[in-house]
Amino acid sequence: MQTIKHLGFILLLLPISLFAQQTVKGTVVGEDGVPIPGVNISIENTNKGTTTDFDGNYSIVVEQNQVLKFSYLGFKPKKVTYTNQNEINITLQLDTAVLEEVVVVGYGTAKKEDLTGAVDLVTPKDFNKGPINSAQQLITGKIAGVNVTSASGSPGDGQNITIRGLGSLSLTSEPLYVIDGVPIDNGGVGGSRNPLNIINPNDIASITVLKDASATAIYGSRAANGVIQITTKKGKDTKEFRFNTSYNRTIRNTVETVDVLGASEFRNLVQTIGNENQISRLGDANTDWQDQIYADQAMGGEFNTSALGNAYGVPMRVSLGYSDQNGILRGDNFSRLTGSLNLTPTLLDEKLKLTFNARGSYVENTFADRGAIGAAVAFDPTQPVFDENSPFANYYTWLDGDRQRGLATTNPVALLDLIDDTSEVRRFITNLKADYKLTDELTATINAGYDESNSNGRRITSSDIPTSDAPGSGLQTGARTEFSQIQKNKLFDAYLNYKGSFNDVHNIDATAGYSYQEFEFDNFSYDSEREEQGLESEFIDKSRSVLLSYFGRVNYNFDSKYLVTATLRADASSKLNPDDRWGYFPSFSAAWNIHNEDFIEESSVINELKLRAGYGEVGNVNGLGDYRFLTRYVASQQTANYQFGNSFLQTFRPEPVNENLKWEVGSTINVGLDYAILDNRISGSVNAYRRETKDLIAFTLVDPFTNFGNRIDANIGDMVNEGIEFTLNLRPVDTDDFQWDINYNISFNENEITRLPDEQNVGGISGGTGNNVQIHREGEAPFSFYVYEQVYDSNGSPIEGVFVDRNSDGIINNDDRYIKEDPYADVLMGLNTNLSYKNWDLSIQSRASLGNYAYDNVASANGYERRATDNQILSNLHVDYLNTGFKTITEQNLLSDYYVQEASFFRIDNITLGYNFDSLSKNANFRVYGSLQNALVVTDYDGIDPEISGGIDNNFYPRPRTLVIGVNVDF
Repeated sequence: MQTIKHLGFILLLLPISLFAQQTVKGTVVGEDGVPIPGVNISIENTNKGTTTDFDGNYSIVVEQNQVLKFSYLGFKPKKVTYTNQNEINITLQLDTAVLEEVVVVGYGTAKKEDLTGAVDLVTPKDFNKGPINSAQQLITGKIAGVNVTSASGSPGDGQNITIRGLGSLSLTSEPLYVIDGVPIDNGGVGGSRNPLNIINPNDIASITVLKDASATAIYGSRAANGVIQITTKKGKDTKEFRFNTSYNRTIRNTVETVDVLGASEFRNLVQTIGNENQISRLGDANTDWQDQIYADQAMGGEFNTSALGNAYGVPMRVSLGYSDQNGILRGDNFSRLTGSLNLTPTLLDEKLKLTFNARGSYVENTFADRGAIGAAVAFDPTQPVFDENSPFANYYTWLDGDRQRGLATTNPVALLDLIDDTSEVRRFITNLKADYKLTDELTATINAGYDESNSNGRRITSSDIPTSDAPGSGLQTGARTEFSQIQKNKLFDAYLNYKGSFNDVHNIDATAGYSYQEFEFDNFSYDSEREEQGLESEFIDKSRSVLLSYFGRVNYNFDSKYLVTATLRADASSKLNPDDRWGYFPSFSAAWNIHNEDFIEESSVINELKLRAGYGEVGNVNGLGDYRFLTRYVASQQTANYQFGNSFLQTFRPEPVNENLKWEVGSTINVGLDYAILDNRISGSVNAYRRETKDLIAFTLVDPFTNFGNRIDANIGDMVNEGIEFTLNLRPVDTDDFQWDINYNISFNENEITRLPDEQNVGGISGGTGNNVQIHREGEAPFSFYVYEQVYDSNGSPIEGVFVDRNSDGIINNDDRYIKEDPYADVLMGLNTNLSYKNWDLSIQSRASLGNYAYDNVASANGYERRATDNQILSNLHVDYLNTGFKTITEQNLLSDYYVQEASFFRIDNITLGYNFDSLSKNANFRVYGSLQNALVVTDYDGIDPEISGGIDNNFYPRPRTLVIGVNVDF
């Protein structure tokens, strides 16, 4: 009877228990919106669970307030508390620590813990946010020792990248770019703002940076300045196609303009210093010429869409993107259409894996005449933009009769309105890579690539443009120049890879192969003005160069504790003479995975501790013209034609020849330590390096009558780079709802020319004729500022024309100039933070540059009193005149160290705030975001921007502050 009572009580409770349980359904996808099959779903503190099906769907019975845990290898686990939801759709974030386990290196991949060189990987999770137009912008401030500087504030313009300092004096110091295994030509074609505009940043899956020679030597001669490997997104083997669509609108605003005198200040100045004739030239207007040339708001937009999935058994991804961006300089526009296709089929019982990549771009550029920037600084602010008495389409002009007065500044608005400078650039890159497994250990690979760029451009100057040419001379009818260029890059790689293990502790990964790369270009240009003068108006230039290579690499791994890597590459370049054509570039590196030793392996604190050391050599002829060892003939200048009867014929002259040119060779020693502790909550690396470059190629003087010129390219110098890099990654908070990641990096670098028989004056400046403010000198940093030491009065103001007689000979001349700093930073820092709270995310990217100097050429060329009334015109002055009171311009004033200023800065590059609506639809993820680029700059530099590539600040196109509002949908 008692048992029956108990059974009845249980039956009464059963409906209550069933009522408390509910079945919840949902879908689990990755950040790209692709469903993830096999995700483990468990109810915390129970033994109940399930997994997602092939489409990422799941169903599970759960009770109120129970916690569901979602976990999958390669993704961060996620927990959700059940509170009567009918559906719980989950987006799992990639776990960067796991992603970094496999890194793309030259001609293969390697596990992160097996790397012996200095290699950094950046994935989409850590890419810079905001309106990104180029691949280089994605990693600005992200990697220690990698300095990315935008060339200007114009949309689509390229970035100058240096890895561990300057690598050469006259050759390029840019790294080698490798896109999906195809090394590209950094130069680009005419009319192209940036060679990497071929790639839509939304298509990039990862960027790997190889920094030291032990990592880059496998690429040989082209890797002297490091390697940046770009891997694009691939297709996935999913049952249904997944789509991603994004759209954003941008608004660019001018932040800084050059400080010049206002109209009232300028009028008072002329009335004070000018004579009656000069004062009579003053106008009645109040024109801010910089306000006339810069747009109040420059609008832009970008649309991207992509699809990935499996079609007829072939994993694929296709994408299409369009960007239309206006610059803040009126009339400046960058428009780009990109498309890509990736196929990754597997054939022959998975023995043959094919990877096909094809991407193309079509870019239209409208270049606003940047001469307007300098003209707006100089033009008289008391004059109007338009004058009905002007013969030049009513644009105000300083006239001398019916022509523009000689040496007068051209109306900057006319320069923008009456010059049409446009180009179209088409580029197509494709490669087919085939990996065939000969055996379980041996794989044969063939990679064939083709890269073609072609461009057309024209610059049309209206006949209404103000000009000093006389009417009827044939030169006041406008002008037209045209160009067309074609560049081709063909690649063929073939190599074998062996991966084998012996006795479970000896592991060998060996690669040996052959590479052939051919570069061709075909240039044509036309000049209507030369044609009107009866001169040769067409110019044709064609050339071809070849790089032939053999390479090999062996990685030996003993019990995942002791690692050794050895590489050798032999390169032959047609740029060099046959006797010096071959270069041999070896490297050797070793590493000790201390964390795998028995005395640490059981530690719950140390997750990674690896000591690395390496040495390698790489060559450089990048940027060297073709066939300098052969006699070459070029067309003469316009003033060097030969009279034959009544005709003037263009002559051709031989170029200087150097039969002894050979490779620049850089050797690097690198010692590093990688670490991770506390469940990878703290990780990073430390690197110390020394790079010696020998046989630097630079211009040098030769004895008269021994060559076809007095200056030639020659191997004449040596240089040293030394530095230390430190990276720290922190995850202070990592809970179900709140994650916070911090990345900090700092690098120290010193450059010194250690051998240079002939000093070289470089760094040309405006304001005079033939003046150079920089020098290459033995014992100093390249491009050091070479100036006179200014003398100041008791109030701290510079005394005009008074300089320190540094050699005490009683004369101030070139012998009294001295080295004052250089444009390259001693210290670079990056500080980036990412926070996410539930569906909110916030990212802030910032960086600092310390110890870099800049020469303010805008102030030196426009900041003296005589300029205001000289040449029978009026010209505005830089406000620095109010500080110096300089009356006139001289070579010594121009080269005063007064104008060399420290340009250290702290910059917040980007702030992005976003929100994910992950529950609006079962199979869709909807995100909206806002971003502010170039948010803040803190500096003591007086010029328009402290970040000046090369260190000479002269009519710089200002970097705008950009606001972007965007939406991203995965479905």
